[in-house]
Amino acid sequence: MNSKRRALLGAAICMSLGSAVSFPAFAADKPLTMGFSQVGAESEWRTANTVSIKDAAKQAGVNLKFADAQQKQENQVKAIRSFIAQKVDVIAFSPVVESGWETVLREAKAAKIPVILTDRAVNVSDKSLYVTFIGSDFVEEGRRAGRWLLDKAKSMPAGDINIVELQGTVGSAPAIDRKAGFEEVIKSEPRLKIIRSQTGDFTRAKGKEVMEAFLKAEGKKINVLYAHNDDMAIGAIQAIEEAGLKPGKDITIISIDGVKGAFEAMMAGKLNVTVECSPLLGPQLMQIAKDIKAGKEVPKRITTEEGIFPAEVAAKEFPNRKY
Repeated sequence: MNSKRRALLGAAICMSLGSAVSFPAFAADKPLTMGFSQVGAESEWRTANTVSIKDAAKQAGVNLKFADAQQKQENQVKAIRSFIAQKVDVIAFSPVVESGWETVLREAKAAKIPVILTDRAVNVSDKSLYVTFIGSDFVEEGRRAGRWLLDKAKSMPAGDINIVELQGTVGSAPAIDRKAGFEEVIKSEPRLKIIRSQTGDFTRAKGKEVMEAFLKAEGKKINVLYAHNDDMAIGAIQAIEEAGLKPGKDITIISIDGVKGAFEAMMAGKLNVTVECSPLLGPQLMQIAKDIKAGKEVPKRITTEEGIFPAEVAAKEFPNRKY
């Protein structure tokens, strides 16, 4: 990744998707107050995302009211209602799951408080309930993982290539989309077969636990592991080693996020590739919030710029990682 691309990462935006949405300007005589509800702290990625948001708020002079939902939707709903009661200027949140937001978002709209989605989308019948969504294209991330495997399959032995899949949190946008994108691509190669697929809830501990179950059920039939995030992959690596197998060799491992732990695993020869998903959304979020405050039009969908890193480039790229 060159220096220009690194500088753009986490701040670069693509405004080609969705329609522009305008919001009334706020009073300019006071600093912006943002209520932010975070999913939790389930992974290295999420921790880096939280740090990015808090640091960016401080640098931008934004008064940030931060709430950790501990991966529970009911906690996020309570936090959003609390932000509405406190009459914040903007509400931003990274939804635990896609559905079940209509009621509370209507309450925010009735209070004339704009809502920004970060990292994860929601499934609502009325798209005007939020102003914009800032985050990755999760379907494309799944496609990138699938394309890498298609290429890798060319050098793998003849016969079926059995894949086990560690899905993210059930009902979450990244879990749904990363699965869809991956399956869309690998269906072109009949040898690639997903033989087991189960949630690991995006956590290292659950990833290890589910991989242990996969190994118990399928043993040496497993050729590939596709994990929806690096933390689950790292947990699975522990399970594979404890089963007496060599991760990255006996089982090809593909994951998503691009955290430092994944690069360390690649440098150790235990992970084959990671698809980048940047958590550094803080600067974008603060700028968009200020644009809304100023009454400017903002795009409905803002996509972060990302890449893919196979093990071969891990050592060279590792010093550039910020998370």
